[in-house]
Amino acid sequence: MNIQLIRNATMILMYAGRVILTDPMLSTKGEIRSFAGIAQNPTVELPMPAKDVIKGIDSVLVSHVHPDHFDKPGSELLPKEIPLFCQPEDKNRMTEEGFRQVIPVVNSFTWEGITIIRTGGKHGSGNILERMGTVSGFVLQAKGEPTVYWVGDSIWCEEVENTIKTYKPDVIITHSGGATIPGFEPIIMDANQTLKVLNAAPNAKVVAIHTESLDHCTVTRKMLREMSDREKILSTRFLIPNDGEKISLEK
Repeated sequence: MNIQLIRNATMILMYAGRVILTDPMLSTKGEIRSFAGIAQNPTVELPMPAKDVIKGIDSVLVSHVHPDHFDKPGSELLPKEIPLFCQPEDKNRMTEEGFRQVIPVVNSFTWEGITIIRTGGKHGSGNILERMGTVSGFVLQAKGEPTVYWVGDSIWCEEVENTIKTYKPDVIITHSGGATIPGFEPIIMDANQTLKVLNAAPNAKVVAIHTESLDHCTVTRKMLREMSDREKILSTRFLIPNDGEKISLEK
């Protein structure tokens, strides 16, 4: 399989002969409101034209509909007949957006030889949880491909730990930017919580994304690499792609 990080949680996954676009945030720099009162979002431009991001994709997988994961330009640019997988809570929103093949993943769904399994998570802790709403992660499985666990917008929690124990993923994709709403604890993983994933899955490759593109993300790629260097984690096992970068991950 191949992963190309576009920006934030927008990725192109080349998996089992299919091209899957995740969490399409295709806004230009500064087009979305500030989340932390620091700057308009996203804080960086796309590494390529938005029309090139969606070129050749076979399906879309959306973890949840916060504007940094599914925005107006993304919705408008995507062909409305494309298969779009989402959590059940977002089915009506996607239908209202005009998509004609909305497939809510309740537990699991098999498409083109790829099994998509929905997993749980916690988008923060304490009082912020109710405000953040339901989020999902997904496990992908296919013959001849590594098992991939895309954690989504979640902190380290029981749901994440249990998913790792149950599916023993070969590849884990974490949202590791330490996003923080002022006055609350982080709502996605920071460096220390990403380390917990690395320790919980010593045989997996971990790919850290959702960094350096939003004003409420406090953890940089440099900080993640410094953490992994202190812990003597090989860079071949802990991957921190730049926007636009492609990485290949074999089973």
